[in-house]
Amino acid sequence: MAVTVSMINMKGGVGKTTVASQLCFAGAAAGLRVLAVDLDPQSNLSQAIMGARAYVDRLAARKPTIVQIFDGYVPAGGEYGAPGRVDIDAITVRKQAGWLGDKGVLHLIPSRLELSRTLKNPTGKERRLAKALARVADRFDLIVIDCAPTESILTDAAYFASRYAIVPVKPEFMATIGLPLLARSIQEFRMENEDHEIEIAGLVFNCSSGSAEGPEVRSSISEVETQAAQHDWYVFGERMPYSLSIPRAARQALPVRLVSYARYNIIKQINALNVAMLSRLNLLPGEASDETG
Repeated sequence: MAVTVSMINMKGGVGKTTVASQLCFAGAAAGLRVLAVDLDPQSNLSQAIMGARAYVDRLAARKPTIVQIFDGYVPAGGEYGAPGRVDIDAITVRKQAGWLGDKGVLHLIPSRLELSRTLKNPTGKERRLAKALARVADRFDLIVIDCAPTESILTDAAYFASRYAIVPVKPEFMATIGLPLLARSIQEFRMENEDHEIEIAGLVFNCSSGSAEGPEVRSSISEVETQAAQHDWYVFGERMPYSLSIPRAARQALPVRLVSYARYNIIKQINALNVAMLSRLNLLPGEASDETG
């Protein structure tokens, strides 16, 4: 069965999609069967994995997305003559890229802006994503859910579908603002759903918007580490570095290591972070981490 992890932080702009997409690419390249799930109406993960043009073409063709999982049906129109059942295989996109070779598989459940409609009528939808993923969990080794930075039905959906959460944090002013909200959110979820286990696998510093560790960055890192210690949260020593190759990779829908002119030391740092996360989730044979939690 797959290990399912949500990329989540109640603060926006921390690089959740950057960490999620590069982890998915790395897992597939390592030979894992990976499913990426875009749970953000902004659909950044969909574009980072598919590419902007392929994503727009899919929307223009009115192909189903994660919206249909929450709606519970595929609407009539286009190739569908009447409302139909949700087929997760019809929703899932296979990443076609030569660099994958025969080693791994990368699939994606894309999102679209209309996902925000489910926030208007959330009743009874909390477990629909978990139920859909349960039907295909035996086909994958790793499922990565990229979450929206708000407390909503989508947050509960991610919790029900996940065993672990990884929390990207950008070391900047007010870096800790989302952490107490996240701690309270997970605590309340556990209290209301005692049979469901979810825990923080670790916090990841995403330094992709600053070129140097100045006083503000060091102060922010210290504040985050202090707060993490209060909750007994693991903090990864490896970090997502600063590089212009990172946004370029998102535009080209590629891992950073395949972006033209990406520097070796940047590739090395991102690879180390990906290995650390996969090891923390016990997904790399022979490289299992200490007990998660």
